[in-house]
Amino acid sequence: MWAGRFAKALDSKADDFNSSIRFDCKMYKQDILGSVAHAQMLAAQGILSEADCEQIVNGLCGILEDLEKGALAFDMDCEDIHMFVEAELTGRIGDAGKRLHTARSRNDQVAVDVRMYLRDEAEEITLLLKQLVTDIVDQAEMNKAVILPGYTHLQRAQPITFGHHLMAYAMMFLRDLGRLRDAAARMNYSPLGSCALAGTTYPTNRRMAAEKLGFDGITLNSIDGVSDRDFCIEFMSAFSLIMMHLSRLSEEIILWSSWEFRYVELDDSYTTGSSIMPQKKNSDMAELVRGKTGRVYGDLMTLLTLMKGLPLAYNKDMQEDKEALFDSIETVKMCLDIFAPMIRTMRVKADNMYRAAQEGFINATDLADYLTRKGMPFRSAYKIVGQIVAECIARSCVLDNLAMEEYRKYTDLFEEDLYHEIALETCVSKRVSEGGTSVASVEAQIDFVRKELQA
Repeated sequence: MWAGRFAKALDSKADDFNSSIRFDCKMYKQDILGSVAHAQMLAAQGILSEADCEQIVNGLCGILEDLEKGALAFDMDCEDIHMFVEAELTGRIGDAGKRLHTARSRNDQVAVDVRMYLRDEAEEITLLLKQLVTDIVDQAEMNKAVILPGYTHLQRAQPITFGHHLMAYAMMFLRDLGRLRDAAARMNYSPLGSCALAGTTYPTNRRMAAEKLGFDGITLNSIDGVSDRDFCIEFMSAFSLIMMHLSRLSEEIILWSSWEFRYVELDDSYTTGSSIMPQKKNSDMAELVRGKTGRVYGDLMTLLTLMKGLPLAYNKDMQEDKEALFDSIETVKMCLDIFAPMIRTMRVKADNMYRAAQEGFINATDLADYLTRKGMPFRSAYKIVGQIVAECIARSCVLDNLAMEEYRKYTDLFEEDLYHEIALETCVSKRVSEGGTSVASVEAQIDFVRKELQA
């Protein structure tokens, strides 16, 4: 490739060190499609003859077909996927193949390949994420009236519905879908034609090639076109947030599955046992997702660290972007693919949730609100209820079964209706504020998310 300038061959170890085909071969389809569009643009501009263009396009399509059928193997002696395709093309059609690289560089070639590859993979991740949100919403709808304790500081706080709790995650993942969509829109501009960094002297039509490849336009600065990897970092940031949300839900599933909680039971298909403890049913899939989150974070940090000190324009350091990017893509896809059916087949133990909600004085706020509605200042009501809770703890009872004469020792505002007001079902149904835990509110949240998914 650069034999004219160099007097001897690259050292074999240096050649292996320099090579990227072992991982950038993933982009073979994007590289070939980009080359087809480039050849067609060159022909349209009179830079390449129609005969050469036809030979090149036919040759490239043949290579793509053979690769996808398994009839052609990658030559690992080639430095990268670009040189493999070019060498294979030239071997098939002769000198016409050598004309394909007119008015482009590997710098803009790899930049367009990565954008196209990431665009394709982001679409697949979007579909997987939509399926997960759908499964979460379905579980929320089935459990919109199931009561359990809500927690703050991992202490029982107030009664909520399980549907309401699940919809919090649906909202998180809905934002993730928005981030993917926004990142894709910013990325969808073609750097092809930027060449090495300064553009080209040939009368190219970059917008034609961009349109053929499904881009919304072109990058408007050739230096930025070849040296930008913001779009990779932005997507990997979005992937990290997806993994963070998966990890938080994994942590809850792990807790809920334990004997200490017993709120849910995962299907046998998504759990494992122990080699020596026959009673064990481990939530290993959720634990692995939680663990793999750190891996995706590491990929993001790799690219941020890689790019932070690079002068313009292209530097060989940027070859290191792909392994981190590909790893984060594959990890996110793998986790989403296993997580959705795990949620779909999860069995909810409503009775255990309700029993847990009956303990821990999680209706104490409602008891304070009861006094407030009767005219007592909230802070005064708060203090009285705190004293009542302390008494209940000393007596080993709960607010629901403390006798009325005990209540009236604190204030005459207490009447028999308080037992209805602090019942768990009442506590939940009264939370009518928009976004709250009442069944009607959860139904509204479910309706909103379903409409967003359809849109």
